[in-house]
Amino acid sequence: MASRGMPLDTAAIFSTAMEGILYGFSVLMFVGTMWALTRKRRMKEINRTNTAVAFMLLILSTAHMIVDIVRLEQGLVTYRDTFPGGPAAFFADVTQTTFVVKNIMYSLQTMLGDGMVIYRCYVVWQSVWIIIVPSLLWIAMTVCAFCADYKLSNATSEAGDVFAKPTGQWITAFYTMSLASNLLASGCLAYRIWRMERNVSAIRTSNKSMMPIVRVLADAAILYSVTILTGLVCFVEANNGQYIILDMTMPIISIAFYMIIIRMAMKTTRYGHTSTIGMGTETAREIPQYHMKRMPVEVHISQVTHQDETSKSAY
Repeated sequence: MASRGMPLDTAAIFSTAMEGILYGFSVLMFVGTMWALTRKRRMKEINRTNTAVAFMLLILSTAHMIVDIVRLEQGLVTYRDTFPGGPAAFFADVTQTTFVVKNIMYSLQTMLGDGMVIYRCYVVWQSVWIIIVPSLLWIAMTVCAFCADYKLSNATSEAGDVFAKPTGQWITAFYTMSLASNLLASGCLAYRIWRMERNVSAIRTSNKSMMPIVRVLADAAILYSVTILTGLVCFVEANNGQYIILDMTMPIISIAFYMIIIRMAMKTTRYGHTSTIGMGTETAREIPQYHMKRMPVEVHISQVTHQDETSKSAY
């Protein structure tokens, strides 16, 4: 299938530049995330799951950025005059080691980001049943990612065309499964918190609300979902813009993860305490506690008098 859109060498330059800008922003947010996770906490109080995931996202984003720079240098400098077809043909060759490696990193980053959304959904609901469908979609996405990367690394006659059917069908399925899994898990997570907010709104005395958390969850889901949907549309239309979206998605996944933790840390700082509403992770700890209204209680005390010949006693 012939690709459309801008030339691949131009797309490579533009995608690397955009990824570099977003990567720098994600590094800044990583620093803020580490501050949010460790501020005024003892070592045993630090959420190890979120900390480990934050570091893994940073490592994958950094490695992907390095591979992209190496790939750009190879296509435009090292093999510019020796690769058959020039830079455009080099960037179109799906069997290039740098292309396969960057796609593997993208698959890992996506699986990690989507997996964390599903994990948060489970922790909030405290039920395995609510995450069955997102988990099945995540497993299907993992299979599609493995098959797509395998097909890319072993492509022969289809080399130079990422949109060819042997690879294209797996990549399309990967995009679709990732989008569906993220939307479903994020929707269930936001709905649960919104319902908790609605249940306690009538009986609390403070103005503390969980709606900002719902909004930041929605913002993160929309940011990621719009990016994935754009990439899916570009890929289905065989547009070279999908290369740009692919590179931009790497830091966007990190940014979507970091912005949730930072927003919750800001809310905690504002209210000056940490909540214990039953989630057990950083996602839960940052939800504000609610002070319930004191309801008047009427107490009726009855008196029974027993009298006999010698004494009188009251109970």
